[in-house]
Amino acid sequence: MNIEKDTVVTLTYKVSDTLGRLVEEAKEPMAYLHGGYDNTLPQIEAALDGKTKGFATLLKLGADAFGQRDEALVQTIAKSDFPAGVKLGGQIKGRGEDGSEQVFTVMKIKGDTVHLDANHPWAGKALHFAIKVTDVRAAIPEEIEHKHVHGAHGHHH
Repeated sequence: MNIEKDTVVTLTYKVSDTLGRLVEEAKEPMAYLHGGYDNTLPQIEAALDGKTKGFATLLKLGADAFGQRDEALVQTIAKSDFPAGVKLGGQIKGRGEDGSEQVFTVMKIKGDTVHLDANHPWAGKALHFAIKVTDVRAAIPEEIEHKHVHGAHGHHH
């Protein structure tokens, strides 16, 4: 079966930086609903469109794939305002300066301050994605209606 709109694509991936250092590797295959549902990067969808199970590729994504770094998304808060149990590298939900909910990564804990960053961890970085398609199937009507994959390696309700 070819990868096209309203198919479920299951794949494995490895992400490395431009020097070949491993950034992330999928421990389990991931599945997404193909066809412009914003379930994966547009560059990945474009590279896989029309391909079949077993297809493998290396995508070289520019520094804008996860957005440019925005230093306005970096905040420093008092350690006394910081929730207990969250460690360096951990993530917490909070409010941005405009009041919207954001996810912050704890970048540094220094003295009585905590440095938080709401940028995507890969923002502003050029990355290489090694992708292998392990399965392709037709999406069920409920997945199309909900705009995401259900079941194994997908979303569970």
